[in-house]
Amino acid sequence: MVIWTLARKDLRLLVRDARAMIILLAMPLIFILVLGVSLGEGFGKKAEDTLRVSVLDLDQGTERESASVVREAVSHLAISTGIHQGLSGTSLVQANQPKWSFPYGPWKDLVLKDLRQTANIRVELIESRAQADELIRTHRRAAVLVLGPDFSRNAQRCSFLADGINPFYRDGVNLKALDVEVLRDPTQATASAIIDQVVQGSMLRVIMPWMIGRAFERIGEPAFLDLLAKQPLPGIVKTGLGIMGPAQKQQFSAALQVSLQNLFPKYSLTAKTWAALTKDIEHSGSGAEMAGFTEDGTGILKRGAMRYKLLVPSYLVMFAFFLVLTVGWLFVAERRQGTMQRLAAAPLARWQLLVGKLLPCLALSLFQGFFILAAGWLIFDMSWGRDPLWLLPVVAATSLAAMGLAMFVAAIARTETQVAIYGTLLVLVLAGLSGSLMGDRSLMPEQMQELSRITPHAWALEAYRELLTSDRPDAGIVLQACGVLAGFGVGFLAVAWAFLRLER
Repeated sequence: MVIWTLARKDLRLLVRDARAMIILLAMPLIFILVLGVSLGEGFGKKAEDTLRVSVLDLDQGTERESASVVREAVSHLAISTGIHQGLSGTSLVQANQPKWSFPYGPWKDLVLKDLRQTANIRVELIESRAQADELIRTHRRAAVLVLGPDFSRNAQRCSFLADGINPFYRDGVNLKALDVEVLRDPTQATASAIIDQVVQGSMLRVIMPWMIGRAFERIGEPAFLDLLAKQPLPGIVKTGLGIMGPAQKQQFSAALQVSLQNLFPKYSLTAKTWAALTKDIEHSGSGAEMAGFTEDGTGILKRGAMRYKLLVPSYLVMFAFFLVLTVGWLFVAERRQGTMQRLAAAPLARWQLLVGKLLPCLALSLFQGFFILAAGWLIFDMSWGRDPLWLLPVVAATSLAAMGLAMFVAAIARTETQVAIYGTLLVLVLAGLSGSLMGDRSLMPEQMQELSRITPHAWALEAYRELLTSDRPDAGIVLQACGVLAGFGVGFLAVAWAFLRLER
């Protein structure tokens, strides 16, 4: 009963200063608002989220000619299953023409698949050229890949032969020859250069195997033997080539293909994809998820943006420890006014006095924590994650750690000046060391992130990040963080107990 009397008295003193309470609740929101509006959309995102290739697809595709399809399939069967089997499979190929067509759709699909299967690359589809130009003009994208209307037709014509398109030059793939363009933001030269190299790599892996396979197939065509017969050769060879019938020429050409393939066993020279050419294992999946362009948040405040899932808990934790100053000044004022001495003379145990002082401050800290989370949801449209009830123990454990530190400062400080110095120093140093001051712990070096675990702030931030940003929060991580925070709180209270003096 005595404890509740002390708690009610101190709670009235705390809430009596309305301006201080407003500042205590408003300051975190002001920090969150300013940073939320001013920070870029990549803040707080993983590397695979920020390393994206924005693609504008204008490709109109192309249709393969029937004779070409049949010729490619026959050549493929000749190498894979033997000469005679390949020849006898012509009717089968004609019956299943779509199956043997390469590519099995527009060439843009091959490029998009390759990009999605590249590690840490996310593909984003842009709806129109006007939108692409606007994203570059407003510096929201470093580069945009534009696949032009003739991309599939030009890619289909790429060849080492005289009648084909040569897509290569000194710097790599000549994108212009393929009707491909990379729009670049000149103010983000490094990022746009990285995206350009990613595009170059994908285009090379898509086009080069196609050209090698098409060139090697020509060796398996009777027309190659006719061309060979026109060259200066020994008479017996010329005579042999001249008297061959069409079927013999087909068999002989296919034999040449097999021989050359055996000469280069590390490669499949009739392949049309990079994985098949290099005899590597083809990716079974479709790669990373592909999504359309979406704004990161809405309106001026960018409500719902990912950044608020980091900023709100960061400044919630930071300002929870700002109560150190309020509690310290409350203790010092009561010592100066002689209230502490009168309480010491009363029939009260020392622990009752400490608990009576702790409870109202803990209640204020809990209210502050839940108020900021509620404001984050209402004002900034911040999601509370899949398991919002888990936020309750995290807020409680953080408040306990903050009040333990507040009691420690109140126990060692003797004047308002000492409270200001000790409290401000501790609050700012711990906030900077833990990463809550910058709003995102992942921006810190890995070594520093490990070192920051000596602060209660770091454990609280890890629990909040797990709950707010993870699709499947790990309860073990949250419980461990709450346990460590509770340990900090009890440890600070034990030290405060040892240093607590009721007199001046």
